[in-house]
Amino acid sequence: MSSKANARTIRANELIENRKWLKEQITPFFFNSMQDEPEALALLERELRSLKTNRRLILADRDKSLILARVNEPGSLYDSLRHFQDREISYAMITHSDGPMPEMTQALEIQRFEFDRKANDDIKAWREVQLPLPLTRKVATQLRHSYPEFDMKEFDRLLKTLWLNNENYVRISSPLRVAQVLQLQQKATRSGGLYLYVEPTPDAKISRVHFAVANPPQKEFLLQLMEVFNRLDLGVNRAYCLTISNGVHPYFLGTFLVNRRSGETLEPGSELFRKLQQELYNTQIVSTKSYTYREFVTAGVMTGEEASLVNAFIAFCHTNLAHNQPDRFGLDDVQSAFHAHPEMSLQMVKLFKARFDPAITESSPVYGSALQETLQAVNDYNTGHRYLDEVRRTIYRCCLIFITHTLKTNFFVLEKQAIAFRLSPTYLTELGAAFTGDLPQATPFRVTFFFSRYGFGYHIGFSDIARGGWRTVIARNGDDFITNANTIFRENFVLAHTQHLKNKDIYEGGSKLVLILDASDLQRGSERQMETWRLYKLQHGVTHAFLDIFVTDNGIARSPAVVDYYREDEPIELGPDENMHDSMIENIARLSKRRGYILGIGIMSSKEVGINHKEYGVTSTGVVKFAEITMAELGIDIYRDRFSVKFTGGPNGDVAGNAMRIMLERTPNVAIKLILDGTAALCDPEGADRRELSRIVLKQDLDAFDPQALHPGGFLLYRSGSRREGLRELYRKVSKTNDGLREEWISTDEFSRVYASLPFTVKTDLFIPAGGRPETIDKDNWQNYFLPNGAPSAGAIVEGANSFITPEARVQLQKKGVIIMRDASANKCGVISSSYEIIANLLLSEAEFLAHKERYVQDVLEILEQRAADEAKLILKRHREQPGLLCTEISDALSGEINEHYATIYRFFQKRPQLCMQPIYKKAILSHLPRMLREEPKYAKRISRLPQKYLFAILAAEIGSSLVYRGDREADFEATLKGHLARMVGKEL
Repeated sequence: MSSKANARTIRANELIENRKWLKEQITPFFFNSMQDEPEALALLERELRSLKTNRRLILADRDKSLILARVNEPGSLYDSLRHFQDREISYAMITHSDGPMPEMTQALEIQRFEFDRKANDDIKAWREVQLPLPLTRKVATQLRHSYPEFDMKEFDRLLKTLWLNNENYVRISSPLRVAQVLQLQQKATRSGGLYLYVEPTPDAKISRVHFAVANPPQKEFLLQLMEVFNRLDLGVNRAYCLTISNGVHPYFLGTFLVNRRSGETLEPGSELFRKLQQELYNTQIVSTKSYTYREFVTAGVMTGEEASLVNAFIAFCHTNLAHNQPDRFGLDDVQSAFHAHPEMSLQMVKLFKARFDPAITESSPVYGSALQETLQAVNDYNTGHRYLDEVRRTIYRCCLIFITHTLKTNFFVLEKQAIAFRLSPTYLTELGAAFTGDLPQATPFRVTFFFSRYGFGYHIGFSDIARGGWRTVIARNGDDFITNANTIFRENFVLAHTQHLKNKDIYEGGSKLVLILDASDLQRGSERQMETWRLYKLQHGVTHAFLDIFVTDNGIARSPAVVDYYREDEPIELGPDENMHDSMIENIARLSKRRGYILGIGIMSSKEVGINHKEYGVTSTGVVKFAEITMAELGIDIYRDRFSVKFTGGPNGDVAGNAMRIMLERTPNVAIKLILDGTAALCDPEGADRRELSRIVLKQDLDAFDPQALHPGGFLLYRSGSRREGLRELYRKVSKTNDGLREEWISTDEFSRVYASLPFTVKTDLFIPAGGRPETIDKDNWQNYFLPNGAPSAGAIVEGANSFITPEARVQLQKKGVIIMRDASANKCGVISSSYEIIANLLLSEAEFLAHKERYVQDVLEILEQRAADEAKLILKRHREQPGLLCTEISDALSGEINEHYATIYRFFQKRPQLCMQPIYKKAILSHLPRMLREEPKYAKRISRLPQKYLFAILAAEIGSSLVYRGDREADFEATLKGHLARMVGKEL
């Protein structure tokens, strides 16, 4: 036989042996799953033995798929995944042989990856899908047999959705595997976005782990999961992982067949299962990009949960210290304090666990000894670098204050996607004036800190029953993130305090929830959808964390995993603000009701079963009323006379857009000379064309305005649609001349200079800042508001946006003759509307509200007009009586007077709850309500259903505000004196 023939015979024998070995050593499920890849299987059979000299064998490598055969060794999967960590995996299959490969000591590992994620829009047409009937019947039968608890009402939608995501998977997979995937998705949806289940297999040494996550981390997630299994000494024999879209966001659906390398079985209830739960759920919080993960978790210094807690410590200390001293306590400084000394980080973790582990109480000696250890470690910290040691001791003390002043946390709740810490506000006093001197001189009622994988932030409230908006600031680059992280606490505090001043007319005090979303690692444009997913993930996770600690039974946190040192019900109302979409508004209300929060759907305003701010223009109703009364003080009737106005905030924004709509409808002679939003700036000396502006108001952003509608001398400066020429970024400017339109492209420097200067320099009668970042006009630039002749660019400012002007700038502008109606007064009607929405949620069924919604909203709008007019007139009346008082000072004084009355009256009824339903006080409660509720007996009698704290608060708000708006201070004082003397004389008699 020739050598060639001999070689062919050897190869043929090898092929037969390889094929035989594969059939014996690889599960039949593998061959079922690979029936669509016959060429890859043929290549594997032919070249299996090449793995003796090569680490990997490429079986298929295409744009949307990659199949590898590898020597199974530690880190083999990691090595593969790290080569395409930025690619989004839609399907992954990992399979190991049962025994070593021929002539080798290692087993075979086969990795199959697909990169074919479907977009949300691809899934929305699921109703039109026609599935093969035999396939549908087989999967349905399997579901009923294997998962009888599966809700078959969702079967059609879920199966069709899976088909649209990965038709091939549904076609070639067994009915059992398809059923497992459908069960996983339904379970994840119904359990808040996380689901873990372990079931036995015929092989007692192997367990099947099902893990599902709604809206999972998009990068390196599979790698992170495999690292968890490896860290817990769990070998993954096989894995099948799908990432699909449900039409809104992705779902990760994974099945892993694992065995404990030491031989211990994995089963529900075991210590190993508990650790697996902790670590898998914690993948939603700890980022693979964080230093603590890379250096401490993967090295076994910390668990994943401990790393998450340390990251939360870092975020809290940085945001509490940097707003006052950013150069000394920047993010790098705070991070290095915890990263350079992991033993100090773990000491803080130890103290935290001693205080909040449900198995331990504060009275336990464990906490006392841990506290003493930690105090000593902080006080004795000394590396010989005096300045650095002082900075780090301050950081550690801040962390110590954080732990000792936290009253409850959901850290020990397993199924969480964010961590919540409810603090006693006295921690601010302990931090000291050095770190609080830049904050308003007021103490909050509560401070709650939230931490998540993609962001963090605070809820700050100034009274027991509090309401305010939920704002999420998106940081799209590293500079944005650092800048916002430095100032988020002060911005939140100021906004919440302003809200408290604003809420003087209603039963809720003021609060604000502000989060930072870190999207700095995402590429603009191509990853914009991922930014939205992150936004939803952050808000959804924080909502659950909020409910973990604030859902109570008899005042005590319902979850047994939450150690509660506060032990009272806390009715906190939220509302939509920046970057809160309608779908999330409804989601938050739904979750609150399902989880049994004291307010139910009343947790969130602007719902479908509510009053949407943008739809009804509730905030703008008050802003325009303030503008009407302020301009009348200056001799201008806005409904008859010609006047001009400028806006920050665009036509598609809630406040600015509705203010424009109201003015276009009711003020025939208004000239809107400037509009500035996030997409463009419009400047027109004759005022924006009414017809063109009406076309886009509340429908489109300003960049949709047709430049042909400009008057000569007007221009549009576009922030959107920039272009690059080499290294230069250019912005489009379109001007209207007598000869027509002229287009030019200007540099970033010129764009920034013109764009930023417009609110200061465009001359109008009235300025309504109804959008833009807080503190746009501050102590350093307020002088720019005055024209070369010394006159203000607008003589009256009605603040539609919160904190657009800093307190120092307000004072200086008013001293120069500008009338300013501050945010706490002028834009208060939005929060008043939300207050009445919550009242409706508490007193009406959803069907009743929807049936009478328009009538109810009109009743609320009537109240808003009255509340705005009451305050605007009183401010100007007091200003006329005492011209030396600034309008903003009067506004603050009114809020102070009402809130002081509120606090006193609230405490009065809190001590005498039996008074609330007496006729005179019941009448006061009814007078606070919209006409429909107070005049129809069937609704009026329902006020007794309100939580008792709400009755106290409504009485306090109604009596307190009426004493100020409709009272006579001298007559009231005289009546108080007479009452006191009557009692005094009566006692003597």
